[in-house]
Amino acid sequence: MPTYDISIYQHGLDHLEKHIKSFYQGRNLFVVTDETVYSYHIEALKKALSSFNLHITTIKPGEKEKNFDNYINVSRTLITMGIKRSDLIIAFGGGVVGDLTGFVAATLYRGIPFVQIPTTLLSMVDASIGGKVAIDLPEGKNLLGSFYNPKLVFIDTCFLETLSDRDYRNGLAEMIKAGLIGDSKLYHTLKTLDKVTVKEIEQSILVKKEVVIKDPYEKKERMLLNFGHTFGHAIEKKHQYETYKHGEAISYGMLIALEIGVSKGYTNKALYQEVEELLIERKLVEKPLLLMKDYLPFITHDKKFLENGLNFIMVKEPGEAEIITVKEFDLL
Repeated sequence: MPTYDISIYQHGLDHLEKHIKSFYQGRNLFVVTDETVYSYHIEALKKALSSFNLHITTIKPGEKEKNFDNYINVSRTLITMGIKRSDLIIAFGGGVVGDLTGFVAATLYRGIPFVQIPTTLLSMVDASIGGKVAIDLPEGKNLLGSFYNPKLVFIDTCFLETLSDRDYRNGLAEMIKAGLIGDSKLYHTLKTLDKVTVKEIEQSILVKKEVVIKDPYEKKERMLLNFGHTFGHAIEKKHQYETYKHGEAISYGMLIALEIGVSKGYTNKALYQEVEELLIERKLVEKPLLLMKDYLPFITHDKKFLENGLNFIMVKEPGEAEIITVKEFDLL
């Protein structure tokens, strides 16, 4: 599996140019970002990359923008700007920008190198790591995509200073997930921590990195990272990506998964209650909780549905997860 550097700094944008020049000798950088990130951070990026020629295109923020039309529009804009196969694309933003830009990079001219510079906690600990890039279709989330690694993931926690509280909590959900499936110490730390540090971000990334190294193309172990996502994606889809942010949706999804685990005797009820309390406290879910039965019709196109059933992730205790194949009627 091809490897790439993941560099993490706190107020370290002045190191970015050095990292890029270590593998790229060109002068042109093609930056894809969204309007919000542009307004907050584009001047800092221009300053950090002052020796390059930056060509910048923007999309509107939000999950609904990760669509086929924007995939075509961004690709055509980059071509109009004069991009060559030997140039470098920068994905500068959250998970939507990273996924969309990565898919453009994977397919334009059959592959152009790109760099991930995540600007949200969610994208730092999850979306920018692992080499999965995709766009959404009306039938479901991330259905059109590829495995395409960036040349570099450059993380600077300075970008977290402009996040809203809700967007910050959005990233905490993926960190809680990482703790539940692969690092009990991280999970227990997050139960008491209001603001995460570089240490917890590194721990979250390590959980994902270790799983991806074992299974880069999601044949088996990598499915563990989808804990909470089967119903989380269904929740996002039913509400048209407007009512719930990704972290909120997968938080409800994690509770549904734990509920199923309890019903099958796999998960201890005390763990369900503990996680429910934590997610309520972090304002990722609220009562009355969403009900599984309301979202069953929306999981039929889930990528984890195989011929023999749905690969469903259950957690026995923090740090210990397993892939269980269930039939759709078992969820009724």
